[in-house]
Amino acid sequence: MSAAATLQALRTEEGRRNPYPHYAALHAEGPVIPLTGSYAAVVHGYDAASRVLRDPDFRVLDAEKLSRAMPAWHEHPSLIVLMNSMMFINGEQHTRLRRLITREFTARRVTSLADTVVRQVDHLLDRIAEIGADGAEIDFMREFAYPLPSNVIGELLGVPAEDRPWFQPHVAAIGAVLDAGGEGKFPAADKAAAELSAYFADLVRLRRQDPRDDLVTVLSAAGADDDPLTHEELLSALVLVFNAGFETTTHLLGNGLEVLLRRPEAARRLREQPELAASYVEEFLRLEAPAQLTTRWSAVDTEVDGVPVPAGATVLVLLGAANRDPARFADPDEFRPERPDNAHLTFSAGVHFCPGALLTTAEAEIAFPRLMSRFPGLALAGERPTARS
Repeated sequence: MSAAATLQALRTEEGRRNPYPHYAALHAEGPVIPLTGSYAAVVHGYDAASRVLRDPDFRVLDAEKLSRAMPAWHEHPSLIVLMNSMMFINGEQHTRLRRLITREFTARRVTSLADTVVRQVDHLLDRIAEIGADGAEIDFMREFAYPLPSNVIGELLGVPAEDRPWFQPHVAAIGAVLDAGGEGKFPAADKAAAELSAYFADLVRLRRQDPRDDLVTVLSAAGADDDPLTHEELLSALVLVFNAGFETTTHLLGNGLEVLLRRPEAARRLREQPELAASYVEEFLRLEAPAQLTTRWSAVDTEVDGVPVPAGATVLVLLGAANRDPARFADPDEFRPERPDNAHLTFSAGVHFCPGALLTTAEAEIAFPRLMSRFPGLALAGERPTARS
C-alpha cells in the first residue's frame, strides 16, 4: 500500500480506532515519505519528527499561513480566538506570549493543586460508586474523565463550579473547525467563540475589581507594567488554557484506563505499588497519545531526512507513530512502564512544548492509583473507542 493510501486508511473509522498497523507500514518505508497534494511529506520516524518539532524554520499554523488558504479568516470569531493564542503564533510574538502565560504554570502552582485534585478524584469516585451500586454500567468518560480535568482547570482559573459544564461543548466547538471537513462547523464555532469571549470578558472585569488567587486574576495583570497582554490576547489565552487544561487530560484518562483493563497484571501492580504511577502515566502517553498528529509548515526551502520540503509547504507529523518507532523504542507496541528515557513526543517538543504537561501528568498520577484501588473489579463494557486525531 502506498503512503497516500495508508494515510487515507488512517482517516477511516477503523483507521482512527486502530491506527497502529498503518503506522507500522509507514515505518517499514522509512522515517519520512514524500507526498503530493496538501502535504509535502509525512513525518513519522521519531528522530525526524523530533527535529521538525524543534526546528524554528518549521512553524505551527499561524495567521500568515492561514491567510494564504483562507484570506477571509478574520470573518470568523473562532479563528480569531485561535490565531491570537500562543498555540498558533510563531517567532518573537510566541516567545513573548509564552513567557507571560507559562510562568504561571509553575511546579509550585501545580503542586498547590494536589489537594484539589485528590478532593475532586474522591468526589467523582464516590459518585461512580453510587451509580454502580445496583450493578449499572458506568460511562467512565462522562462520569470521570471529563469532569475531573474540567473541575481542576476551572479551580485554577477561578471559573465557578456551576459554569464549568457549560465550557466543554463551547471549547470543543471551536476546536472542531481545525479538523478535516471543519468548514461546515463555523456557525457553531463562531457562536461558541463569541459566547466564551463575552464570559471571560465579564470574569476579567470582576477579577480586576475583586482580585483573587486564581489564574484569571494573575493573567489579567500579566505584564501590566511593561508589556501587558492585549484584551484579545488575554481572552484567547484563557480559552486556550481551559481547552488545553481538560481535553488532553480527558483522553489520557480514558486511554490509560483502557490500557490497564486490557492488562490485569499491570493494573494489579499499580494497585499494589502506587509509587509507579508516574512511569505508568508516561507510558500511557507514549503508547496511546491523546493527540495523534500535528502539522508544521516550512518558512524556507529545506529537507527532512533527505525529503525536500519547499518554502511554504506543510508536513504532516504523526506523533502517535513517532512514539511507536521501533528504531527508538524497543517493542514499541508493548506496554512497558519501566522503559528508560521514555522521551515521547505526545506533548510536542521545542518552543511549542505543551505548557500544561505538568498539570496533565499530575492529575493522572493522582487519579489512576486511587481509581484502581477503589474499584479493583473494573472491566471494559464496550469496544475500543475511536482514537483522537
